Amino acid sequence: MLRTMALGWVLAALLSGCATQSPQHTAPQSSSLSAAAKAGEDALPNAGRESPLATFRASDVQRALVSPARIREALLSEHRRWVGTPYRLGGTTQRGIDCSALMQHVYSDAFQLSLPRTTEQQMQEGRRVQRSELEAGDLVFFRSPGPYNHVGVYVDDGYFLHASTSQGVKLSRLDNVYWNRHYWQSRRPMDRTQLAARIDRQPHEG
Repeated sequence: MLRTMALGWVLAALLSGCATQSPQHTAPQSSSLSAAAKAGEDALPNAGRESPLATFRASDVQRALVSPARIREALLSEHRRWVGTPYRLGGTTQRGIDCSALMQHVYSDAFQLSLPRTTEQQMQEGRRVQRSELEAGDLVFFRSPGPYNHVGVYVDDGYFLHASTSQGVKLSRLDNVYWNRHYWQSRRPMDRTQLAARIDRQPHEG
């Protein structure tokens, strides 16, 4: 009986911890990501903070609870680092970068995950998902006018991060008239719980 009660107290304490941390990890409102898209560096002031729940990695359930928010925060951190970088076909640095190279940097730096270099190769990664099933960290592909397809990464709340040919690295709305018209498909390179678990890894951990 005492053992059962003790387990109950521990569970209650954990759930209480989730509740007290929820303001930092609720899904972003449209205004939050909209501000990031317009100002470039203002969204989610708590984005750099690691959730205390991340210490409970032995529990898949608790890790799943923080996965969407942690992935979004990692992507917004990459946005702050790259925003405004001009588009350059074949470019791979902050002096100029193209869309697929940006995805390589974002996934490597945020998640220690290597992606192939070209958009066509990246379209073979992971599994295909429906647009209605998009989650933070999914690749989104577009058949844009011209000889090259376009790729970005879904952040949350209808926004994706990409290297725009006309405006450089920025956040854009997926339901924007242009992007909505040319949207093609989406792919999930890795399950979000696994992806979130890689955020704190060092490069040498593989």
